[in-house]
Amino acid sequence: MSSLNVTERLKIRSLSIERLRRRALTLTLSSPIFRWRYAASGADQILIVPQELRAADPSFWTEIAHGHFGLASQIADLRGASPFRADPPSVDWERELHGFGWLRHLAATEEEEAAAAARDFVLEWISLYRVPRGVAYEPEVIGRRLISWIAQASMLLEGVDARGYTAIMTSIDQQIVTLKTTWRNAPDGIPRMVCLIALVLSDLAVSGHDRRLKEAQIALTEELNRQILDDGSHVSRSASVLSELVLDLLPLGQCFHSRGRAAPDEINSAIKKSLGFLRFMRLGDGMLARFNGVSTGSPASLATVLGYSGGEFEIASGVRSSGYARLARGDTVLIADVGSPPPLEMSTEAQAGALSFEMTSKQYLIFANGGFPGPADHDWDAAARATASHNTLALAGTSSSRLVRHSQLEALVGGSPIRGPESVSVDLREESGSLVLDASHDGYLKRFGLIHVRRLSLSPDGKGLEGVDRLMPPKGRLRLKQDLPFAIHFHLHPDCVPTLAEPGMCRIRLPDGRFWRFSASDADMSIEESLYFVDSAGPRPGLQIALRGTTFGETTVSWTMRAEEPDVLG
Repeated sequence: MSSLNVTERLKIRSLSIERLRRRALTLTLSSPIFRWRYAASGADQILIVPQELRAADPSFWTEIAHGHFGLASQIADLRGASPFRADPPSVDWERELHGFGWLRHLAATEEEEAAAAARDFVLEWISLYRVPRGVAYEPEVIGRRLISWIAQASMLLEGVDARGYTAIMTSIDQQIVTLKTTWRNAPDGIPRMVCLIALVLSDLAVSGHDRRLKEAQIALTEELNRQILDDGSHVSRSASVLSELVLDLLPLGQCFHSRGRAAPDEINSAIKKSLGFLRFMRLGDGMLARFNGVSTGSPASLATVLGYSGGEFEIASGVRSSGYARLARGDTVLIADVGSPPPLEMSTEAQAGALSFEMTSKQYLIFANGGFPGPADHDWDAAARATASHNTLALAGTSSSRLVRHSQLEALVGGSPIRGPESVSVDLREESGSLVLDASHDGYLKRFGLIHVRRLSLSPDGKGLEGVDRLMPPKGRLRLKQDLPFAIHFHLHPDCVPTLAEPGMCRIRLPDGRFWRFSASDADMSIEESLYFVDSAGPRPGLQIALRGTTFGETTVSWTMRAEEPDVLG
């Protein structure tokens, strides 16, 4: 186990006290003495059905017909049995099953047979899971299930008999009451937000529940103010969670309007700010830059979300307070991580990518971080989080951030958080038309006495990128007792092909046949194996350019990346 510093010990104490408080309050509210306060009179109809904005795949119904149930990047072979009686391939699969988000795929077929199957699945679930326990009754799973059932209420209720109708509405009512008493036990972050969105939606959409709307609304707005930062980012520093959040908040705002109520300003503000941040973090390939938990995704889905922002997608270069910098010139877009890790309780998927960057030319991704593995590939999480999986410098085979291995802390936050760097400085400016980013971090200071300083300069036409990486003491001069090895990693997207043309120079062929020329001095250049963790089919082999050397305490490595003109194409 890692030794804890004073701040971390205080954090454990604070988290432990908060968890005990939430559990005590949940236990009190769940008792018969208080639980009745949340019951509704006349919860017998769905007043409004929110619009489902998530993309639907009608082929899901065909897969079910063939005995396959694919969720969370894994497939369960039903062998003629119900998915609720099958052995779940993973906890992620089980959570998605009980969350019922897949109902939208059955609705998209517009076939009565699929709709009838959806109703049967829901009624079967009700008969099997009357006792609130296990994964099916985790607060965030209840929240996702309520959102899904209410969004698909037309399909579930219009074709069902009176007995089935009563069973579904009674279950919805009971689940709302359960969630109102247990949502405080949901993990911090997006899971807790999903619970509160579900409660506000239920109070708006289910008859008899709106008398508790104000209470849920206040709790939701408090979480929005706490979790969505001023620049539109999420406190976890993961951009991918925002697109899912927006897909829940947009229909919620419409439900307020449908009930003749004004949506809280905090909801509209969170949507607007989140969409702006998503635009900021979007590269030329249509995807979000792969930092701090960003995993597999769909350009089409992201484009759908951003379509609600209105206006053009172009956004100015700059640095956001959340710790990301964007440099854009011509057809080139570069995004760099120039921030410290998120709070411990939000950093279980954060990655050690200080000063790493990603770069696209037109719609093609050239330099790509490894990203975060999908739900079926958690065995790769630790490797994906390491500095060596990012486009930055790794010193002595270690990462700029360190996993905090401590059983009590891991139990409190649901995973291994990361520590450091404590200080990251950044300055972005324009010099003679070029965008120049200067940044540094102290992730190696306590262990080795060195800081990593990086300069990136993008030319006015976007066809040239100059970089300088330095290892140096924070002040004065330093001579280490022994030389330390370093490696500067430049991971290429698997569709890009590198070829060493001569010592210190490499040509990179893009999928459209264009070439970029990468050259470096003061380090040994090699082409090595790499892994791209965010491919939809799982970790995908690729290649990287590595600049390796040793430092005695002060080292400078310069490198350049230039687009070749058409007349030099080979």
